[in-house]
Parts: sequence; structure tokens; C-alpha cells
Amino acid sequence: MVTHAQLTKRAAHWLFGAVIASSLVACTPVIDHRGYVAKPGVFSQLHEGMAKAEVEGVLGSPSTTASINFQGDSYYYISSTTEQRSFLKPLETDRQIIAVRFDKGDRVSGIAQYGLIDGRVIDINTRKTPVVGSEFSLLQELFKGAGSGVAERNINDRRN
Repeated sequence: MVTHAQLTKRAAHWLFGAVIASSLVACTPVIDHRGYVAKPGVFSQLHEGMAKAEVEGVLGSPSTTASINFQGDSYYYISSTTEQRSFLKPLETDRQIIAVRFDKGDRVSGIAQYGLIDGRVIDINTRKTPVVGSEFSLLQELFKGAGSGVAERNINDRRN
């Protein structure tokens, strides 16, 4: 016969096991693939001089296009992989962009591949343009300006 103490002990073990199992499931990332998913080897079928209709036949419709009036069109095939753990913000782990550029005669003139490391995140809602280089504080700007004026005066004093 099973006593009340043994039942309580078994229930505690089951409860502990359930908590551990649910915490392990919560730590498992949810991986999401978005955008264009290419079949293996499909990009090797592309070559310069291919017609635009042939490219669409091989790759399908592009994710987006760009028309440049004086050069020709470009097709972009974009795919992204994100990973999210429990309630945390999703993190983009991979991005692939295949750019197929066409000349004025709608023939392939170039093919380029870009990855996550080739891009920069631009926040379009802040209305600020990112500037490459170092950003100086007000004091640094003042001291920088003061130093250049002293150097100019010293040069002018030496000339006189």
C-alpha cells in the first residue's frame, strides 16, 4: 500500500520534472524564415546575358525591384532568418540579398550577393541621417576650434 507521504513525494518529483521540462522548452528558440526561400543550386543557373523573363522563370517573382531610368532594372531576392527566445525581442541571425541587375535591353548585366554583415540598420523614424566618423561633444568642438586659432596665430607671428 502507498502511504500519503509517498504520494506527496511522487507528486513533488512529477511537479519538479514538469517545471524543468517547461523551462527547457521556454529556452528553445523559435526560428522564423521570411522572404524568398531559394531552392539549392538555383542561383548557379543565372548567367550574364539572360533575359529578364528567363530569370523570372528560374527564380520566380522578386521580393522587390528597382528601376533606374538611365541604366536598367534590378531585381532583389531577399530572405531573412530571425531567432526569438521566449518573450525576448526577435534577433535577426541571417539575411541574404541577391541582386540581379539588367541592362537597357533587359538582359542580366550583373549578379551580386549581400549578407547581414554588408548592411547597416537605419532607423527611418528618427529623421536623423547617420554620419560616418566620430561625433564630438560641445566641449571637444570648442577646444578643437580654440587650438586651431592658436596654431594660426603662432604661424602668423613667425612670419612677421
